[in-house]
Amino acid sequence: MPAKRKTIAVVTGSRAESGLLSSTMYAIKAHPKLNLRIIVAGSHMVQGSWRDIDAAGFTIDAKVRMQVKGRSGWLADTEALGRGVTGFGKAFTKLRPDFVVVLGDRIEVLAAACAAAAGGVRLAHIHGGDRAEGLADEAIRHAVSKLAQLHFPATAQSMKRLIRMGEAPELIHKVGSPAVDGLGEIAPAEDAPELIVMQHPVGDDDATEARRMRATLLATRDTNRLVMMPNLDPGGEGIRRAIRSAKVKPIEHLPRDQFLSLLKGAKAIVGNSSAGLIEAAAMRVPCVNIGSRQAGREKPGNVIDCGYGKESVARALRKALKLDLRRMRHPYGNGRAGQRIADLLARIDPKAAPLRKINTY
Repeated sequence: MPAKRKTIAVVTGSRAESGLLSSTMYAIKAHPKLNLRIIVAGSHMVQGSWRDIDAAGFTIDAKVRMQVKGRSGWLADTEALGRGVTGFGKAFTKLRPDFVVVLGDRIEVLAAACAAAAGGVRLAHIHGGDRAEGLADEAIRHAVSKLAQLHFPATAQSMKRLIRMGEAPELIHKVGSPAVDGLGEIAPAEDAPELIVMQHPVGDDDATEARRMRATLLATRDTNRLVMMPNLDPGGEGIRRAIRSAKVKPIEHLPRDQFLSLLKGAKAIVGNSSAGLIEAAAMRVPCVNIGSRQAGREKPGNVIDCGYGKESVARALRKALKLDLRRMRHPYGNGRAGQRIADLLARIDPKAAPLRKINTY
């Protein structure tokens, strides 16, 4: 009699995150020992980007409503977190997964992790052990790692950091970043812009975030650029206001393959997205990394850091465009993370990842 397939519930709360998780979801879906279940939440429900997951051929098994359209700020995020814990608890009770898989450090991930911990469901965390000090990212990421039974860090440094946090070494598996998966198959777009501008808030007030974005737009205004709208974090409305006042025609959302094709053909990416440090590095595209949002994250040789302000960004951009990246290496793996994660989930006995966690120190 064949062994029962394990049920793996993958949680995604944003368009960027679902793009990163796509290779893992495809690998789980194709694996003969696994059943894939997908739970969407967060900005997917506000922006309708869950339809991209549906269009990619996946079945969405549960939807968790957290954020309310038109509301932002710390109180809105706190209320969304509470709704998320309740909604994920109901979804896990319905789907009864052997493992819940989450990636990164957003509030949707924290809500799912809290629901899993309270409900006795095993949690697997991708990209744990990273450092990224913008907003509450670092605290949330490490909190999720302490709630998780199984860890899939992207780099050797992140793996060592998890061990120092007291996580069991036998339950930590360095897999690389799923953001790198499939990049070799992406062709550069013929209509790629010179620059991709993608600047997210770091939790400051709207006026501050607007002033910073105006400076970035001024520093890049004489280029052929593509400007992306920010995420829904506090301060995002200020960035949106600055984009509108600059009379720039922004892009609200691009399917991941289209975004990567444009990025691969661009001369640089400017802003504070992790895409500049991971995907752009793997494709050898220079990155101007502005401000503190990615502080502490491992930065390959394609990254030029700078502060906010027109002159600071313009100076960093001139340096970035002169970089020779032909021999640059990055720490994020060789593009097989999704398959490695699926194989490990199939192989690992859930009983080997005890629900009752004990620090190793």
